[in-house]
Amino acid sequence: MPWTTPTLRDVRSLVRDAVWASLPGSDANVPNSVLRVMSDNQGALCHLTLQYVDWLSLQLLPDTAETEWLDRHGNIWLVNADGSKGRKMATLASGPASFFGLIDGTVVPAFTQLQSGVGMPVGADSPNQVVTFETLEDITTAIAAPVTGNIRALDPGSFGNLPDGSTLTINPPVPGVGSSVTVIHLTGGTDTETDDQLRARILQRIRNPPMGGAAADYVAWALAVPGVTRAWAAPEQGVGTITVRFLMDDLRASDDGWPTPEDVQTVADYIDSKRPVTVMGCYVLAPIKQFIDITIANLVPNTTEAQAEIETSVQQMLFQMAAPGQTIYAAWVCYAIMNAPSVQSFSLVTTADYVMPSLGHMAVLDTILYE
Repeated sequence: MPWTTPTLRDVRSLVRDAVWASLPGSDANVPNSVLRVMSDNQGALCHLTLQYVDWLSLQLLPDTAETEWLDRHGNIWLVNADGSKGRKMATLASGPASFFGLIDGTVVPAFTQLQSGVGMPVGADSPNQVVTFETLEDITTAIAAPVTGNIRALDPGSFGNLPDGSTLTINPPVPGVGSSVTVIHLTGGTDTETDDQLRARILQRIRNPPMGGAAADYVAWALAVPGVTRAWAAPEQGVGTITVRFLMDDLRASDDGWPTPEDVQTVADYIDSKRPVTVMGCYVLAPIKQFIDITIANLVPNTTEAQAEIETSVQQMLFQMAAPGQTIYAAWVCYAIMNAPSVQSFSLVTTADYVMPSLGHMAVLDTILYE
């Protein structure tokens, strides 16, 4: 039986019985007696101690630990790609931007601040957040053509990854330089790792101790890179090779979590610094999207709410079960649809399993059709 903390009533009763057993002739059950008051106070203290022990027992294992203790487990078990330990912290976005001169030879000093426009949609959680950047070098402008210079965000997070072509404003203005700056490409900004993601990495590390280059080691190395949330490793190219595929579900949510070429290169560089030199070939790639369509008939109730719940449930199933080369079975789809809270009954028209064309293809939900 799992341990459960006794109730306050039970603890007080036990203390009263202990008093009776240790002091013959005494009775701590007499209302308003000194012995009862003392016994009940002692029972309350014991109950608080048991509650603390119960809470502490949850913190001693990473699968039930709360944030502060989870961070402690992470600091013990995990080393990240940047050399830090434990939770992957948010990182700064950086990249090139175009500066326009009004007078030839005007210099934009290093560490000049720039701001995104008010109301610019720079993040799902903070749609109206103004992001502040700074130049990383002295930039000499010209009238004839825009000059490229490197900038970075002052605050870490994915909201610093502004879309290409976004406009920034130099603040305060620099005389002789246009106040507007155009973003060429900003990347590298990641959010702080969540508790669930950190917990999963800790458990993966405990369950798969380092083996000097086993498949699980490549997964752990990929997960150590900021922004990476899921990874897989398999000898797709044959014996003596390893192919690592990964996703960035939060950072690249707008593209189903698929990494950009820059993301792939970052992960490949880190894995190359860790992997054994004896591996014949190591390939770091994004999975290949394999869109799947689902057709449902006779849905009861056939409402917008039920359809939204079905899509959410199927997406959750794919998040848990989909992997490069993994067949998505029709039974999994049925189970996910039935798990939608409002669904009472339905008929699945597309009853065939979704077999991936290759070891690199991975299922992604495209359309759910209703008949």
